[in-house]
Amino acid sequence: MKAKIITLPKIADPRGNLSFIESNKHIPFEIKRVFYIYDVPTAVSRGAHAHKECHQFIVCLSGGLDVHLDDGHGNKQAIHLNKPWEGLHIPPYLWASEENFDSGTVYLVLTSQEYDPTDYLRDYDDFLKVVKDMK
Repeated sequence: MKAKIITLPKIADPRGNLSFIESNKHIPFEIKRVFYIYDVPTAVSRGAHAHKECHQFIVCLSGGLDVHLDDGHGNKQAIHLNKPWEGLHIPPYLWASEENFDSGTVYLVLTSQEYDPTDYLRDYDDFLKVVKDMK
């Protein structure tokens, strides 16, 4: 499993804490796109895809969620995100889905590429075929 939790800088201040992310310094890629997801019903699943080239970095800004990862070779892992100073780097060819959202969860996703629908592997069986052919 190549996904990795990365602890971001955290500047503690009695007026409120501050964390930040810099391309190619705190995360291993240049940021090309930023989006955030909110108002997700607790019983809904998001994501459920892999990318061919795009790296992602997920930070839960408020609330909490589980990210379920699968490398297509029998290695599966669930990671709980609930700290705004920690994020999860998800490299290409790793199936990821977000589930078990706390009420009010807001999470940020930084990507290494602009949106490209051809970069997605959205069908799990197709994903399994591709990663098995890579080994």
